[in-house]
Amino acid sequence: MSAMALRSLNLPGIGTKYEIETDKGDTIAVFFTKTGTIQMYTLQKDSQTPSAAVMTPVEARRLGNILTGAIIEADQESVEIAFSALADLRITIHTYFIPKSITGRTIEDLQIRAKTGATIIAVCRHDKNIINPPPTFAFETGDAALVIGESDQIKKFEREIMVE
Repeated sequence: MSAMALRSLNLPGIGTKYEIETDKGDTIAVFFTKTGTIQMYTLQKDSQTPSAAVMTPVEARRLGNILTGAIIEADQESVEIAFSALADLRITIHTYFIPKSITGRTIEDLQIRAKTGATIIAVCRHDKNIINPPPTFAFETGDAALVIGESDQIKKFEREIMVE
């Protein structure tokens, strides 16, 4: 395989393997298994023993973001992304578990965007994602909300909406 060439191979009953060889001769292989895990192996040139890591899909996406430089800052379930082409715009995306104090209330009722400038872009309820919920969307206990905005808007959302 030539340097930096990508090779993929369907492995019946196992999943799909992607492999690249670096300019230095190291090999990196990633397996997407039928069970949903992602396995990554690295083999240094002239070595016989590979190193391995097994990741969940979430962990693999985080690694991918790191490798592509998409994540500038990460803190627990918060990510800040910088867009240099847009006058160095920095957007924060944060996940929050809905407190009892706003259970049963709608996005419109809470006036989230008007009060904070932040926007609810998705809600996870019972392992199902609701993308771009409408203003009439009412929160339930156990919901996880994905909120986007500038850093100051996210802080204001925490102070004004996420009050216990």
